[in-house]
Amino acid sequence: MRTFKLGLIINPFAGIGGALALKGSDGKEIREKALAMGAEKRANAKTRLALEEIASLHENIEIYTASGEMGEDLSRSMGFNTQVVYQTDPDQTEAIDSQNTAAKLLDAQVDLILFAGGDGTARNIYDIVADQVAVLGVPAGCKIHSGVYAITPKSAGRVVKMLIQGEIVSLSEAEVKDIDEDKFRQGKVNAKYYGEMRVPTELRYIQAVKMGGKESENLVLIDIAAQIIEMMQELPETVFVMGSGSTVATIMQELGLDNTLLGVDLVVNQQLVHQDATENDILNYVEQTPSKLVITLIGGQGHLFGRGNQQLSPAVLRAVGRQNICVVATKSKIQSLQGRPLISDSGDMHLDAELAGLIPVITGYRDQVLYPIAES
Repeated sequence: MRTFKLGLIINPFAGIGGALALKGSDGKEIREKALAMGAEKRANAKTRLALEEIASLHENIEIYTASGEMGEDLSRSMGFNTQVVYQTDPDQTEAIDSQNTAAKLLDAQVDLILFAGGDGTARNIYDIVADQVAVLGVPAGCKIHSGVYAITPKSAGRVVKMLIQGEIVSLSEAEVKDIDEDKFRQGKVNAKYYGEMRVPTELRYIQAVKMGGKESENLVLIDIAAQIIEMMQELPETVFVMGSGSTVATIMQELGLDNTLLGVDLVVNQQLVHQDATENDILNYVEQTPSKLVITLIGGQGHLFGRGNQQLSPAVLRAVGRQNICVVATKSKIQSLQGRPLISDSGDMHLDAELAGLIPVITGYRDQVLYPIAES
């Protein structure tokens, strides 16, 4: 089992104003008032409930976090291998500390950010993370209007456990909302939408996959094609590098374009601009223009690179960038791996290590799962 890199952010003051009817914990004055009135910090205790669900897997987990009450103290006390990426003031933490920690976690290329707090904490993390990495909230605040939170701390831990064990976990877009606490204290609820982050959820099988059979498999492939075509419509100037395999062939078929089944084709604005491209052909495009690489699993072992697509060289993959790799596959194809991770055998060990970790896999129209690429 590969080492799972878990980012952890705890807002230690989350929820302290709730029991005292202070309607939140935003702002230093409110926090000081709550503490003076005898409020207890409970965010770490709630995060402990989540981490207890994965404690038995601690040898396969490395937690990246901030110092003190923002994560380090709890992580070390529970025996997790802990890396501190950001130092906080031991007496007082602010929103900027959550944001700075989130930025450091992105630099560390964690697989998932688990954070404890309320809607204010979700906003802080959204400002830095957006959709760059999957997140999951442990509900610990007074205000939980955002969809990025699990129902309970334990349920958050269970979803993380599924990810660590390599189970197929759906990836959803969830809203980040917050209300104006000052107006809330005046009896006015004014919730505002700020954006969306990607959140892992328990797998929900679509009917076509449950039914099985050739016809339903084709329907799933057409759904995958619809998702990629929608991306092309939204990004008309982007070069889409279309890799090998029957799943990618279906996308080309839905576009009405000729396809090189065992090669690589280049598409711009839904038009074929280069067929059966070589490594140099691809580099000439992707080094000058924004690009996306559409790739599927090759063979029964889950290879992404290094089997039948050598045109996608380390130079090409670096030019495209990991964040622009769009893996496409049906859930039944992912399930056939029986928990084995995807494989990158690019010929560059350093690149393969950089590609390792959880990656979104498009499994239908607006339907994704998170699945790991193996460490080299």
